[in-house]
Amino acid sequence: MWARRRWNAGIMCVQAAEPAFFPLDKAWGLDASVYSPELKRDLVWLSGLLPYAQAEAVLARIGKRTISDSSLWRTVEREGHRLTAEATSNEPETLTDAVDDPLWDWGKMLSMDGGMVNIRQEGWKELKVGLIGQVVSIDPPESSVIPEVHTLPQVYGAVLGDVEAFAPVLMQAAQASGFFEAHPSSIPADGATWIWGIADRAFPQSTQIVDWYHARQHLADAAQARFPDQPQQAARWFQAQSQTLFEGPLEALLTDLNQAGLSEFAHYFETHQARMRYLAFREAGLPIGSGSVESEVKQFKHRLTAPGMRWSRSGAERMILIRAAVLDKSFDTRWANAA
Repeated sequence: MWARRRWNAGIMCVQAAEPAFFPLDKAWGLDASVYSPELKRDLVWLSGLLPYAQAEAVLARIGKRTISDSSLWRTVEREGHRLTAEATSNEPETLTDAVDDPLWDWGKMLSMDGGMVNIRQEGWKELKVGLIGQVVSIDPPESSVIPEVHTLPQVYGAVLGDVEAFAPVLMQAAQASGFFEAHPSSIPADGATWIWGIADRAFPQSTQIVDWYHARQHLADAAQARFPDQPQQAARWFQAQSQTLFEGPLEALLTDLNQAGLSEFAHYFETHQARMRYLAFREAGLPIGSGSVESEVKQFKHRLTAPGMRWSRSGAERMILIRAAVLDKSFDTRWANAA
């Protein structure tokens, strides 16, 4: 625990920074304990939306109230345990906002990805994020008979830790969102082994889909390896094989890659070909991209990995829960449930 030095009547005092306060803090209205319950709730919400310094600026300009970034931090330290307690409950609450949503009974998707967070005395550690969303069909354009699909983010589950720590958090989010009862349900994601391991164990009823854009990136890399000094021929090959990849089957692509001595690329497409039936997936109204969850990993990183940010493990874990509740708009429900 680090110490803070203050001068009082010419005498230097050394006080613990957590949760010690200067005697005048309370008199000046800087002690987080004097805030109303509603204000505490809103300060924690704002701190999950923005870094502390930015939240301080918003409060000063919009709220016409001076609350320092350190006071915001102290409020989160004191009050953030509410969401921690709610998140670790053995009986996950159904999210009332989602139940009232008329799209509740539509198909759902679940996707997973990871990012890195800088933890003091530990270095960069992986943040795993899961997204559960509603899948909404949109009328196809005139040039196509295949319906377009759009994902509406519904619930986020995130944890600082490994697969064993992440899996129960994701399953709790899936239960709260009605994912297990959804039909159809799908899991679009990149080709990471840990993702398919969770999908196989926890969600065997769901259709697994390799993200279309990741698959095309592998195909682009294969084109570069296939024609390293012929960019125009590589581009033509890529376009032709992209059509094959989308429509299937993949035997011609696998044969081409193996004959060119690119067995490592062939192995990737062969391993995942059951997850690459893109035309059939689209015709069934399933999403073939995992862009939604990847963008939300960036949303978590925006709050947790700005320049110079380093977190204690407990502080990062607390903020991850707050950030997830802010992003999926369940903050007020979770706060009330944990009161």
